[in-house]
Amino acid sequence: MRPMLIGAPAIEPVALAEAKSWLREDASDEDPLIQALIVSARMTLEAYTRRLFVTQSWRLVYDAWPKSVATASRLIIPFAPFRSVGAIRIYDASGVAKAIEPQSYRASAANDEGRVIFSVTPPAAERGADAIEIDFTVGYGDLANETPEPLRRAILTLVAHWWEKRGDEADDALPSSVLQLAAPFRRRRLS
Repeated sequence: MRPMLIGAPAIEPVALAEAKSWLREDASDEDPLIQALIVSARMTLEAYTRRLFVTQSWRLVYDAWPKSVATASRLIIPFAPFRSVGAIRIYDASGVAKAIEPQSYRASAANDEGRVIFSVTPPAAERGADAIEIDFTVGYGDLANETPEPLRRAILTLVAHWWEKRGDEADDALPSSVLQLAAPFRRRRLS
């Protein structure tokens, strides 16, 4: 399985003006840096929580169907919060894509992850590599305020931390205040 971002978030969960107010920064000469810190903080916290905050489109690429499809006619999409499947394609040996009809599967969220249940066994992959593509959408929503408020506060707190520490020696640890805000949203990995 190989994930690929195909549609980045259209907005950030925290606006530049909101971050500047949080930082008590009035000048506009630092706007590009503050905007970059917002994006970096979102991405860092998305990695920490294993959740994607704002609506974005992804593609999973498989060489062959996972065993769960062959044995149980189901596929887990391990991204959260899951919203929908846009398309499922299988490539034949000559590299031509064939879409799987949407009526032959049902996609839903279970424990925030995506779950695709096939009503019929999907065709086998014919191409040796990158034979199956699944396009899907994840995120809390299209608007900044649809991201839970503690996660928005964690972004602002991390931006402020980095803003205050810029130029200092790098510290890989997230501040405890950021961890406290984000921890309730962290998805655990299965061992």
